[in-house]
Amino acid sequence: MILISVAKVWYKNRGNSLGRRLTGSGLASSPIQNMRPNHLVPLVQPCITLPCLSTDAPVEGRLGPNTVVLDHTSGFEGLLFVDDDLLGVIGHSNFSSIRATTCVYKGKWVYEVLISSQGLMQIGWCTLNCHFNQEEGVGDTPDSYAYDGNRVRKWNVTTTNYGKSWAAGDIVSCMIDLDEGTITFCLNGQSLGTAFTDIKMGPGVAYFPAISLSFKESVAFNFGTLALTGLWATYPVEGYLPLQNPPTAELLKAQKLLGYIKTVLATTIDVQERLVEKDCSSWKLHGEPTVLLAMAHIFNHFAPLMCKVYLVEDVLMSFLLSILEGGGSVDEHPLIQQLLDLFWLLMEDYEVNECLKQLMMSLLRAYRFSPIIPDLGFQIHYLRLTTAILHHEKSRKYLLSNRTFDVLRSVVFFYIKTPLRVKEAGLEELIPTTWWPTRFDKEGKDELEAKSETADERLRRRAYERGCQRLKKRIEVVEELQVQILRLLLNNKDRGTGEASRYIFLNKFRKFLQENASNRGHPTALCPPEYMLCFLHRLITAVRSYWDEGKRKGPGCINSEEAYVPPQLFYNGKVDYFDLQRLGGLLSHLKKTLKDELASKTNIIIDPAEILTTSMDDLDEDEESGAAQRPFGAAAMGGALARPSWLSSPTLGRANRFLSTAAVSLMTPRRPLAPPEKVKVRTLAVEQRTEEDIEGSHGNDGLLLGRPLEEPDQPIAEKSLLEIVDGIVMMYNLSVHQQLGKMVVVSDDVHEYAMALKDTEEKIARCPARRADILDELQKSQKVFAEKLNHLSRRLAWINATVYSKEKMLDVYWLLRVCIRTVEHADHTGSLFAFAPEFYLNVAMNAYSALKNYFSPANSMDDLPGYEDTLTQLAAILAKHFADPRIVGTDIKDSLMQALASYVCYPQSLRAVERIPEEQRVAMMRNLLAPYEQRPWAQTNWILVRLWRGCGFGYRYTRLPHLLKTKPEDTNLPSLQKPCPSLLLQRHMAELLSMDKDMAASFLNSVLNQLNWAFSEFIGMIQEIQQAAERPERNFVDTRQLKVCATCFDLSVSLLRVLEMTVTLVPEIFLDWSRPSAELLLRRLAQLLNQVLNRVTAERNLFDRVVNLRLPGLESVDHYPILVAVTGILVQILVEGQRQGEREKHAPRAASVLLSDPCFQLHSIQHLLGEGGDPPPVVGPLGAALAPAHFSLHAYTDYISEEEERKVEGMLAFLTEESKQAAASTPTSEEDLCPICYAHSISAVFKPCSHKSCKACINQHLMNNKDCFFCKATITGVEDYTKPASS
Repeated sequence: MILISVAKVWYKNRGNSLGRRLTGSGLASSPIQNMRPNHLVPLVQPCITLPCLSTDAPVEGRLGPNTVVLDHTSGFEGLLFVDDDLLGVIGHSNFSSIRATTCVYKGKWVYEVLISSQGLMQIGWCTLNCHFNQEEGVGDTPDSYAYDGNRVRKWNVTTTNYGKSWAAGDIVSCMIDLDEGTITFCLNGQSLGTAFTDIKMGPGVAYFPAISLSFKESVAFNFGTLALTGLWATYPVEGYLPLQNPPTAELLKAQKLLGYIKTVLATTIDVQERLVEKDCSSWKLHGEPTVLLAMAHIFNHFAPLMCKVYLVEDVLMSFLLSILEGGGSVDEHPLIQQLLDLFWLLMEDYEVNECLKQLMMSLLRAYRFSPIIPDLGFQIHYLRLTTAILHHEKSRKYLLSNRTFDVLRSVVFFYIKTPLRVKEAGLEELIPTTWWPTRFDKEGKDELEAKSETADERLRRRAYERGCQRLKKRIEVVEELQVQILRLLLNNKDRGTGEASRYIFLNKFRKFLQENASNRGHPTALCPPEYMLCFLHRLITAVRSYWDEGKRKGPGCINSEEAYVPPQLFYNGKVDYFDLQRLGGLLSHLKKTLKDELASKTNIIIDPAEILTTSMDDLDEDEESGAAQRPFGAAAMGGALARPSWLSSPTLGRANRFLSTAAVSLMTPRRPLAPPEKVKVRTLAVEQRTEEDIEGSHGNDGLLLGRPLEEPDQPIAEKSLLEIVDGIVMMYNLSVHQQLGKMVVVSDDVHEYAMALKDTEEKIARCPARRADILDELQKSQKVFAEKLNHLSRRLAWINATVYSKEKMLDVYWLLRVCIRTVEHADHTGSLFAFAPEFYLNVAMNAYSALKNYFSPANSMDDLPGYEDTLTQLAAILAKHFADPRIVGTDIKDSLMQALASYVCYPQSLRAVERIPEEQRVAMMRNLLAPYEQRPWAQTNWILVRLWRGCGFGYRYTRLPHLLKTKPEDTNLPSLQKPCPSLLLQRHMAELLSMDKDMAASFLNSVLNQLNWAFSEFIGMIQEIQQAAERPERNFVDTRQLKVCATCFDLSVSLLRVLEMTVTLVPEIFLDWSRPSAELLLRRLAQLLNQVLNRVTAERNLFDRVVNLRLPGLESVDHYPILVAVTGILVQILVEGQRQGEREKHAPRAASVLLSDPCFQLHSIQHLLGEGGDPPPVVGPLGAALAPAHFSLHAYTDYISEEEERKVEGMLAFLTEESKQAAASTPTSEEDLCPICYAHSISAVFKPCSHKSCKACINQHLMNNKDCFFCKATITGVEDYTKPASS
């Protein structure tokens, strides 16, 4: 150790200039000369004579800087992400273009492009006169020439077929001969032939390397400076020069020096001072001192060369990879650790820093662009070396502190790209037998009953599943290496050389989240979602392993299965949530309004003195200083979360930023008998936090400062792990969920092609033998579909293994449970719940949606541990918080309402809602029955409708019956979920409406108001549509107008169904006139029902004409949905009313109200059973006569039971008889009729003015106005009016 220290001091004192380095002459005159035995001279002497050639001499025919890179300052168009080395590029707009910094005008030149994605790109050459845009790129202008391997074409204004299709991992060589005027391309070293001849040449014409690429496509350029995977050694082109000559002389020198290093590593000195060969893998730094001195002399020449990327890739990385070629675990190769120790000992700090940075960037680039082979050998090779390097503590901490592990860098190591071609990854060998579902139900879903499989199908499926398992095992090897890397980065015990790795990583990780959360409007600054998805799964695995290790060491902690994020992280200022929205609004607003609760519940006191002493001018200064510390865009989330307008004022924005850094006083009641100790705390910038700020010490709770009384006083886990879990939840919210949804497209494509193939095979079976031409076309289609399915099924196997496997499903399920527990703990804090970030509720809802909709059917949700309890917990959260006054954000409220609406659609989740405590169920129904005005009522109405579907009149269908009648063969018709009514929740609704008369009246009035509005809007829109269709000139109806029209119709139907449910469950609301507003509600209901019936059933009416147009977008608009809903209401108040013993007078009362309405027409009721007479002929939009089709409930026997038909017939007979009696009764004189409606007799007199009207008119008028109809006096009361006998 003493000699090593002496050698290090001697070597470190050699100075930074080349003149002071140990050279041959310097060594001869050095005092160390006498310490070198003669037998070491052969090891170090040859390096003195190595040549030092310059490669910077100007080359004829070339203009520009000697180092060729992409021109990121002026030579680009569109949005692009360019790597730090200015050689890799990713497109981030429709069609982006970029050129190099160097051009050529004479001679023969070549450069290479490594294809990272298979998509749309045009690669080639262009002149300075070419001007590109978002639609035109390289090859689309006269002086630019390009090759497009995606569409297999060449481009120069016009396009023709050329070359072969490329794939990720391919290398395209672009060659230009400015002596002959030709351009040629090679793919993986094979010439594709001359693409262009007679290209423009002459004075003022020079060609730049250039590329145009579409969104998310990526490539890496090699102008001669990269040795990545040995490209130039693999595909040299005779007679062509690279745009930048590789450093040949330096390469030769580095290889020779590396040879000397290998010789020293494989040499030892025996007791007789003789050189003896040994296995270099067992070499240790603490060995012979003379060997170390020899290494020092070699490194004197070797170290400066290791600062150049080409030499690092070609020499050092190749050598380190060769050490690991023997296989085995990384720990079995300690030589890499010894070499890194040697680097830190014998190289200057700036040299080893640059070398490590270049080495890691080279590994990252190699991993990113390496082609996928069957055993994933390239990926495993590079990940093993990365793991070995990160095993070295000092190197790991340097790399963590460096920008290497920022956005779009380290995350690349955790990504497993999906092959776009199955041959590329050897999937045909891994999965020789393909399979896809061949049997479907009427909704197009795969039927999984094993009994329906044939023996051949079963054998194919099992062979396919075995192939999928083989693929999954190979992918798991890569995933395990990625987890090992993350475990190294999360090591919190390596404090020997400063701060532990975990805390460096944690600050970097938070910065990574901040950049992605704050720059959502700037796609070039975002981590690609496919990278984020893989990173999330590896991070969950690594964090859970550390969490459970801590549980084993500290029995008081909880295990990772019960993990959650404590609520104090949301308000104690220890964790920065940037400008992400809180449930209660802005953080500054919450600190002002909830400061008393913070003081009483958590001992956190906002210091008013410090806030008041800061003027608004100081706030502006704070803004400027904060802008210098934060990256641009860190103060806004773009358009991700909409905020109320009152929260967007400049003053509130400044106050928010100020208060997020305001000092707070904290009292920790650890010693109840002593006065509380005040601790000044300031929210620190992410990069300024230390281990003590996170983990705490000496009575400081760190991240858990300010524990509320409701939170248990027990250790959860290491506090740094809590913040990482919090970051994982944020990651899922930022982009992971959207990526999970995107990847389902492949599965959907498999279903579509399988259905198309099955349909084609059925047509082949039915095709007559005499139609050989049709049979031939069908067989061609069958072959195309089968080939496409073979490709897609193998690709789907890859996606299922990397994205939708059982393990990935368990990760998402774990995340769901973390969010549920976190929300539950935060809810227990009462008003402090408002501090919780919105994304926790979003992730809980989205994770459940992903588990239900995205993962493979083979991975059933029922198999998840504790799944029913989790469903019940989530149901309780949705039921409680969709109307929680502590939540103010409009977007999150809508999301909660939509999630609850989806929850009650499915039997399993609906049963979960029924399992929550009765008190919560009743509270949920009470919130659903609140008046519809001044809140988003449509979702509420849908929820009530879904609780009723399956119980209403003719309301048991899963597809709209009228569509199945007109298009029974169309499998793409919209379908509904199977009915799953909740009798328990219906009972709660009935009890609430029956007991609370005021709530019942206000609820029904709001429903009737919305029905009046929705149906009126619908009628107005179909009038406009009909007028447009009748115009003689060719015209098109706006699709948006059609969509709004259909939505208004659907809303009208759903509102009618809610009224039907109410009439069925609580008929006394309308029929028991002892209840206030019962008569008014019944008359309003009758009025609206008559309007609907008249509009829909009248002869030659507008509704019939629009329905017969069969316009796309109006498929749901038809007689059946709305007439059946109206019929259900009428049956309940007229027929069922007659069958109720105590309410035998209710049916005649209801009939009287219905008949007395001026709009009532008996033939509208007869129309329901097809008794309205022969319908008139219907004329289509082009004048063609359509077959008359009269609506009748008798035509829908599959959806309407015989008992329901009998009820309608009884209702018609009852109304017919009642109308006859009403017609025969003595007519009322005109003087006794209500002067407002002229439909009912006068029955009410106003006080004090004594004017008169019927009760229906005055009651409806008093809902909105207290002035008299006639004299405008204020009405103080209404009394019954009875006509005097004398008059």
